Amino acid sequence: MGRTSTMSINFDQFNSVVSVFQSQSTALNDKPYLWKKLDGKFIPLSWSQTREQVESIAKGLINLGILKGDRVVILSENSPEWQIADLAIMTIGAISVPAYTTITTKDYEHIINHSGARCLIVSSHSLTIKAIPAVIKSSKCQNIIKIDDDENHYTEPVNITSWNKIIEEGKDSSWNSVEKETYLNFNLKGSINKHKRGDTACIIYTSGTGGSPKGVMLSHGAILTNCSGAQALLKNLISDLDEIRFLSWLPLSHSYEHTLQFYEMGIGAQIYYAESIDKLLINMDEARPHFMTAVPRFYDSLYTRISQGLKNQGKISQILFAATLRLGKKQYYNSKMTVLEKIFNNILKKVVRKKVNKRFGGSLRALISGGAALNFEVGLYLTALGLPLLQGYGQTETAPVVSANPPEKIKLDTVGTIFKGTRVKIANDGEILVSGENIMNGYWNDPEATASTIIDGWVHTGDIGEFDDDQYLKITDRKKDIIVNAGGDNISPSRVEEKLNIEPEIAQSMMYGDFKNYLVAIIVPDKDLALQWANDHGKKPDLASLIKDDDFIKMMKDVTVKVNNNLSAIEQVRKFLLVEEEFTIENDMMTPTMKVKRFKVKKKYIDQLENLY
Repeated sequence: MGRTSTMSINFDQFNSVVSVFQSQSTALNDKPYLWKKLDGKFIPLSWSQTREQVESIAKGLINLGILKGDRVVILSENSPEWQIADLAIMTIGAISVPAYTTITTKDYEHIINHSGARCLIVSSHSLTIKAIPAVIKSSKCQNIIKIDDDENHYTEPVNITSWNKIIEEGKDSSWNSVEKETYLNFNLKGSINKHKRGDTACIIYTSGTGGSPKGVMLSHGAILTNCSGAQALLKNLISDLDEIRFLSWLPLSHSYEHTLQFYEMGIGAQIYYAESIDKLLINMDEARPHFMTAVPRFYDSLYTRISQGLKNQGKISQILFAATLRLGKKQYYNSKMTVLEKIFNNILKKVVRKKVNKRFGGSLRALISGGAALNFEVGLYLTALGLPLLQGYGQTETAPVVSANPPEKIKLDTVGTIFKGTRVKIANDGEILVSGENIMNGYWNDPEATASTIIDGWVHTGDIGEFDDDQYLKITDRKKDIIVNAGGDNISPSRVEEKLNIEPEIAQSMMYGDFKNYLVAIIVPDKDLALQWANDHGKKPDLASLIKDDDFIKMMKDVTVKVNNNLSAIEQVRKFLLVEEEFTIENDMMTPTMKVKRFKVKKKYIDQLENLY
């Protein structure tokens, strides 16, 4: 893997994300850009190769009758083709509509019909089968472009075009130079120059914790403003790098990763696409990324995996690990260290922290967390081990980042300082309001929802927060998720759930208690630990039986008592309901962005919850 110099641009000087791509692909030309695993090895596409494919797919879309303003759905795992599709759609002035691969055919039907999409770009045979019924029911979506060339045939009345065929036609020598120049003048030089920062670039459907997903219209300017903010935040972390590598695995249908790809483009970074979450650590070792983004649930599982794995280590390793955590926490809190502690801490950087970093490729400058609240203890644990976590905050409606922790001064109990180009104020009721070029153009085909969310130019986030003395933003809860007990006290369920979920015996939890005298919880036990407990105690190794077992229930009660010791009286979990079924995307109790759909969980367990009172 040869080293290459990066080239960073000024995002504020561009009118669209595709104009950024045109500038960078011309400047960096034959240098590697997008990396994909093929035949067991990461192979790159250069900037110029990527540009050629963008041009070919853009021409293919025009040939299918896609016009400026038309919507095109992208349904694919993360890959170079994903970004190429995204750029090709935007290049001709059309609007990309990312869709999660994990949602249902019914969800695809909603997105295709609601957006009025005229074309679907899909990666695989399995996703094509899943999406075809939704396409058939659409009056406007007449075409599918299929990325994988697996030679499967379909009998349904849908026009399916091969991605590779479009790419080859784009290279076709029979497409004479006059035609090509005419096309390029219209498509790339002409179309791109006509883009305005306020034009809608994409419609990203929210994950729908409270009902049907809404289509968030994000402009080119909104995305570019976010990229500019990220550039200012991370500039000191990358200033000495000749080559910058990112590993992409959070779905590109998530606004967080979607915007990040354009920041990476603008700083001339190389993007490696992970094969799957199962191969994430292998891919990190191969790609040696400098940065990686993830949602808090990933960091929670990382914390559990490291702490559980430590139990199998020798005594000396455990002592060194404990010392690393203790001194790492001291360092985070800027507590005074003795001369011996400073020397020992420097030794531990080489002996323990370097080894931990090596597990993640050895080049990590920072892990970035967003999408939900990061558990403070998890953040402190990983930071102490030399994996600094930069927690940020945002929403799809704000393109998405509002704030993030600067690497020069990380405060894990906050979501950092406000991004450059973004304005934030706290309303009288504590709600966080956001304004700036980064806010959405509105919800697609939903003027009522738009009017209730954007008031006088401010997005009403529905999140409750406050600023600390250093003007770092703190999120205290979701406005609509706050539990108001019988005494009129406002309680943050997420704060209690965080403390429960960090316990190794608990996989997931959800609080309940509106207008009640005390709080109760739904708890999903950690299956592996539960079965280990059953084995150790001569019980039937079956979670369905264990959640009814008195001894197991007592053990789980002890866990909640331990958590209650760190909670105020009104926050304490007095009773709980054990369930064996996890909250997942498949059972519709979790969104694709890994947030619990509280209304769905409550609906399923309402009778059992009420019986706890």
